[in-house]
Amino acid sequence: MPLYKTITVNPHTKVFIWKVEEPFKKLSEGIELTEHCKNRVNGMKSEIHRRGFMSIRHLMAEAGYVDQDLFYDDLGKPHLKNGKNISITHSFNFTAIVLSDEKVGIDIEKRRDKILKIANKFTPLSEYHTVANEEALIRKLTIVWGAKESIYKMYAEPGLGFLQHINVTDFDFDDAETTAKVNFKGKESFYEMKFLEFEGFTCVYGWEESRKSEN
Repeated sequence: MPLYKTITVNPHTKVFIWKVEEPFKKLSEGIELTEHCKNRVNGMKSEIHRRGFMSIRHLMAEAGYVDQDLFYDDLGKPHLKNGKNISITHSFNFTAIVLSDEKVGIDIEKRRDKILKIANKFTPLSEYHTVANEEALIRKLTIVWGAKESIYKMYAEPGLGFLQHINVTDFDFDDAETTAKVNFKGKESFYEMKFLEFEGFTCVYGWEESRKSEN
C-alpha cells in the first residue's frame, strides 16, 4: 500500500500523501462509494483520474473516514460530516489530503517549465529577479502557485483572484515555509504555509491564522 508520507503538522492537523501505483481494480478493493461518487468515478475518462479518486478514499481510510463521511457544498468544496476540515489534491500519480480543526488547504503540482509562461497571471514576475537560475525560478513559482491554490480552496469565495488578492511572502527554499495574506472585499486574512518537494513534485499546504485583521 503506497502511503507515501504522513505529516503531523500539529496536534490538530495531519497531511496524508499517496503515490498512485496500483491499478484501478486493486484500489477499488475494500472501498464502498456513495451512489454520487460511483457516478463520478464511472464518468471519468482518464484512468489516472479514476485511480487518483480511489486513492483519496484510501487516504481518508488512513485518517479513519469512509466515503460516506464526505460531502461537497455548492461551490465544490469538500467537507466532513463531523465538522473536521478537509482539503484534497491530485496531480498525476500523487494525491494528498489534509485534515484539521482549522480551515486548511492543500495542493500538489508537478514542477514543469510551462509555469514560466503563465507566471505573470498569478504573481508579479518582477519580484523574482534575484532568483539564481531557471530551475530555481520554476521551483519558486510552483511553490507560490501551490500556496495560492491552497488558499483559494480555503477561502472558497467566487471572484478571489490569484494575482489581485493573494500575496505570498518571499521565502528561502531551506525554510520550507512562508506566510500569505488575502485582501478581498475590504477584508484581510492571514495564512501559514508549508511546502515540501519530492520526485519532481511540490506539495504546499496551509491554514488560516486566527489573528484579527490589521485594518
